[in-house]
Amino acid sequence: MNRNDLRRVDFNLLIVFETLMHERSVTRAAEKLFLGQPAISASLVRLRALFDDPLFVRTGRSMEPTARALEIFAHLSPALDSISTAISRATEFDPATAEAVFRVGLSDDVEFGLLPPLIRRLRAEAPGVVLVIRRANYLLMPSMLASGEISVGVCYTEELPANAKRKTVRRVRAKILRADTIPGALSLDDYCARPHAMVSFAGDLSGYIDDHLAKLGLSRKVVLALPQFNGLGTLMAGTDLVVSVPDYTAQVLAAAGGLRIEDPPLELPDFELHMAWRGAHDNDPAERWLRSRIQMFVGDPDTLSENTSG
Repeated sequence: MNRNDLRRVDFNLLIVFETLMHERSVTRAAEKLFLGQPAISASLVRLRALFDDPLFVRTGRSMEPTARALEIFAHLSPALDSISTAISRATEFDPATAEAVFRVGLSDDVEFGLLPPLIRRLRAEAPGVVLVIRRANYLLMPSMLASGEISVGVCYTEELPANAKRKTVRRVRAKILRADTIPGALSLDDYCARPHAMVSFAGDLSGYIDDHLAKLGLSRKVVLALPQFNGLGTLMAGTDLVVSVPDYTAQVLAAAGGLRIEDPPLELPDFELHMAWRGAHDNDPAERWLRSRIQMFVGDPDTLSENTSG
C-alpha cells in the first residue's frame, strides 16, 4: 500500500483495533470509546476485510489476537502515537479558556496529601478544565497508561510500558503518627511493642518496614489495615496505635489535630514518587501544562531530577 492508498482507510477503524487489542472484549472496547456494541462489531467486520485476517478469535469470554493482529499492533501503536504527537504540536493551549478533560491516576497517599493544592491552582488558572482522578498504584499504572485510561499518573512505579516517560517529582521520608499524650519519642522497643495501623490498598499486614525490622531481628504487630488515608486520624483518636506514613500525608493528618509527628526510631530508606505519562502526549501542549502544574504542586523543591525514562 502506498500513501495515496491511505485515503481509503478510515482511521477510526485503527483506533477501534488498538482498543480491542487492549481490552480483548467488544463490550469493554465499546465502553472505552463511548460507542455501542453494534458499532464496534461493525468496525471489526471492516477491519477483518481491510487486513484480510480474522484478527481475533474468541476463547471463552475473551478475544485472543491472531499472529497477524499482533504483527499489526506492533507497527500500529507507535504510529498512532506519532500521529497524535504531530497533531498536538500544532494545537495551542490556553488554560484560561480551555475545556479539556484530563484523566489522572493517583495513589491514595498522593490524592489525600498532595491533590488539594493542585486542585486550587487548576481551578484558579483553568476554570473550564475537567479533572478525572483514577485510583492507581505501581501494579495498575502500566495498564492504565497503555490503554489510555489515564494520560499521566503520580505514584511509586516499577515497570512501565515501553513508550511511557517517567520523572521523579519527590523523595519521600517515612514519619510516625501517634495520638497518645505520653511524652517523649518512641524508642525502637516501644515502637515494636505498640499496636500498629497500616494503610494498604491490597489489605496487606506487612510492608517494607517489616522487612527492615526483620533485618534487626525485630517485628511489629499490625492490628488495623485500611484501604485509604481518609479517616485515619479519627480512627486513631483515643488509642495507643501508631502508624508509619509518607511525610506529606503525615503533615495533612497532623494539621487536622489530635496527632503528632515524629521520626521513626530506625533508619528507613527514602523512596521516590514518580510522575509517569504516555509517550504520545510528551509534546502535547495541554498535557505539558498539566505536568508542569503537577511538578509545581506535587513535587518538592529538593527534588531536582530531570531524568525521564521509557
